[in-house]
Amino acid sequence: MAAKTHRTAAPPAVLTPRALNRATLDRQLLLRRSPMSAKDAVTHLVGLQAQNTKPPYFQLYARLADFDPEELSGLMESREAVRTVSLRSTLHTHTADDALTLVPLVRAPRDRELKSFRRGLAGVDLDRLAAVAEEFVEERPRPLGELREELLTHWPDADPLALSVAARCLLPLVQVTPRGLWGRSGQVALTTVEHWLGRSAEPAPGLDATVLRYLGAFGPASVMDFQAWAGLTRTKEVFERLRPGLLTFRDERGVELFDLPDAPRPDPETPAPPRFLPEFDNVLLGHADRTRVIPEVNKGRNGKGNQTYGSVLVDGFLDALWRVDREGGTAILTVQALRKPTRAQRTEITEEAARMLTVMADATDHDVRFGTFLDFGTEPRATGGSRPRGPGPDRRDTP
Repeated sequence: MAAKTHRTAAPPAVLTPRALNRATLDRQLLLRRSPMSAKDAVTHLVGLQAQNTKPPYFQLYARLADFDPEELSGLMESREAVRTVSLRSTLHTHTADDALTLVPLVRAPRDRELKSFRRGLAGVDLDRLAAVAEEFVEERPRPLGELREELLTHWPDADPLALSVAARCLLPLVQVTPRGLWGRSGQVALTTVEHWLGRSAEPAPGLDATVLRYLGAFGPASVMDFQAWAGLTRTKEVFERLRPGLLTFRDERGVELFDLPDAPRPDPETPAPPRFLPEFDNVLLGHADRTRVIPEVNKGRNGKGNQTYGSVLVDGFLDALWRVDREGGTAILTVQALRKPTRAQRTEITEEAARMLTVMADATDHDVRFGTFLDFGTEPRATGGSRPRGPGPDRRDTP
């Protein structure tokens, strides 16, 4: 009788950085612009990083066909989308539905942040603080300074910054319009998400559903990738629970990656056109291991400290920086290449930059230049945008 043979499962396929790059770009709508609506895109991407007001618009321009900034602005004005603290305790633009369900699910980073301010909150009843703050901001939207002063009347010996941080960590606050609208400005004014939307929060869908959404927008990905994106810890059991319905791979370092069975994983040689991304774009922050988009040689080169620049994807990877300056009525976009582009790439980058300026720059004339604005041997000088504010509602993520 022939000896029985024992079959062993084939080892998971290994995905190269380029294969991971193309899969992620496809799901991030960066391989080709999508015809989907702004609302559907915000839902698909599980929110847009929004610690500054303009980046969400540039994120959608890079991803959607015929994008008009007024489309996203209209969603915010009609309260179908809001700016609120969520993933990684950072401001994001979310749909109203996600603001009511996803935000409570990723509260852990806010709880950790609150603990770091505990010395300044000695003797403060946090339940009472939340109740006082809620009543105050629901009377009418309040600037952060007004909220802080109100809390100081109840706890005059507490640290003022700690009081305001506690309010933003304990309550689901939104920054109300006109803050964040395209072409308009306004100071930060806060109220609760339920009050602003006029409806109560719904039961959170659970981490299982959130992991699946994450993989749909950022996969294939590891447990650590998901945790870095969400700001959560100890989620391995969620992936184990989902494992029977997922595919598994390995990266070149041997890290296990999970993915949806029917998710796109394009040929690694699929062309990837240049894309101009704003500071803190989703795709730059969506993984613990960012080498699928940011080559090791360019790690940390899109910003220093709180000063960050726009990123240009060339052949799918971060390979240049960009910034826009104004000279009279002319918007001047400067591209600083981190590696010398080919002649064809230079032409494609210039053409993409010109198209973006036509839609996104409020200027009568446009000019695209290649040059140097950041000396990597010294601290970069400020080049526009928000200045560092310290801990607060507009500054969280780092590049």
